[in-house]
Amino acid sequence: MGVQADQLWNAFRQDPSPKAKEALLVAYLPVVKQVASRMKMSLPHSVHLDDLVGSGIMGLINSVENFNPELGFKFETYAIPRIRGAILDGLRDFDWVPRSIRSKEKLLESTITALENELGRIPTDEEISGRLDLTLSEYHKLVDDVHATTLLSFDRPLGNDGDSSSSLYDLVADAGNDNPLDMMERKEIRTLLVELINRLPEQDKLVIALYYYEELTLKEIGKVLDISESRVSQIHTKIILSMKTHIKRLISM
Repeated sequence: MGVQADQLWNAFRQDPSPKAKEALLVAYLPVVKQVASRMKMSLPHSVHLDDLVGSGIMGLINSVENFNPELGFKFETYAIPRIRGAILDGLRDFDWVPRSIRSKEKLLESTITALENELGRIPTDEEISGRLDLTLSEYHKLVDDVHATTLLSFDRPLGNDGDSSSSLYDLVADAGNDNPLDMMERKEIRTLLVELINRLPEQDKLVIALYYYEELTLKEIGKVLDISESRVSQIHTKIILSMKTHIKRLISM
């Protein structure tokens, strides 16, 4: 966007009128659509892209109203987490995940955790399916069923009783937040995540790197690694469930 974005921001700072604000929102609408489209790929067909974009626009509006260019980073860096958070809030309010899928997620997460404690590493598919007394094909079907829930894993309550309002997503503080305790907690979590990723098999590391750092789609990652999109999805789901468990354990200490 470059020069055009600078001009729009200059105009908005000089005169924060509804017209200037609308011009910024229109200019950054493609960012909302990009975030929504990427999230849509991990969701059931019953979730419509237009609904995700609608929720994301609320995050964009909040970002435009609160962005401080003096912090020294691009607007997109500030806005994308908030757009994503607004979409997640919309999905959470809609509560589109059936109770049966939540039960499957809990079973899979507890099984992975138990095996990790025994083995000292993330278990293989064969080890998990064996513990669940499922064939490998049945296990892969279970992981496919649970996959969509991992999109919201970091936005769900940390407590087991459902009464906790604290979530992993709450730990992603505003860029301007310099609370020492929050900064220490985030640093510990980042250190833990790095350790977990370093312990992953090479293929799993690549999935995480390509998805979160290179921002490739699951289909594109499959082409790079010469595996199916479904297989990429399964690898991603298992890793996220494992990471969520470790982070919850750290926070409860």
